[in-house]
Amino acid sequence: MTTTTHRNVLVETFGATEGAGLRLKQAAFVVLGIAVLAIAAKIKVPMYPVPITMGTFAVLALGAAYGPGLGLATIMGYMMLGALGLDVFAGSGAEAAGLTYMMGGTGGYLVGYVAATVLLGALARKGWDRSAPRMAGAMVLGNAIIYIPGLAWLGMLYGWDQPILAWGLTPFLVGDLLKLALAAAILPAAWKLVGRARG
Repeated sequence: MTTTTHRNVLVETFGATEGAGLRLKQAAFVVLGIAVLAIAAKIKVPMYPVPITMGTFAVLALGAAYGPGLGLATIMGYMMLGALGLDVFAGSGAEAAGLTYMMGGTGGYLVGYVAATVLLGALARKGWDRSAPRMAGAMVLGNAIIYIPGLAWLGMLYGWDQPILAWGLTPFLVGDLLKLALAAAILPAAWKLVGRARG
């Protein structure tokens, strides 16, 4: 039994496919993606025990929609703007910005953002974003890739004798589950809309 590999990711179904038009489209998507990441990072939905932030959802969904190459270019552009001191991260602002913020408690999670973007893009290349169960699985893997360096950095920064899991994992699991369900619904639905439009 063979598994069909889907070569296109979602953004590749729109616009030019070669030449200068393709480069212009890619540049536009990078700018759009950075704006979406920055806006999503500031969105907080009230929830117990902590508010749900939409930053991780945007990172993982963008990775799936953009693919590994364009996704990496976008997330690195986002990180560069953050390193320059722009207020693009969830907790950045006047008191903590730029490299100072990035080297703080969220530093490991930001590293995870980059890795997770590439992972989701690679899985989307294999068609995982076209069905709800596979997209849910991709989101689980993406979240794991974010949490591993995030928790490791917290442990190195504050000491492993501290309640690292209580600080950096367990309060966010309910929100992550809701975001997983949202992504598992949206990405496959987007592919169905594309299929109908082309049908």
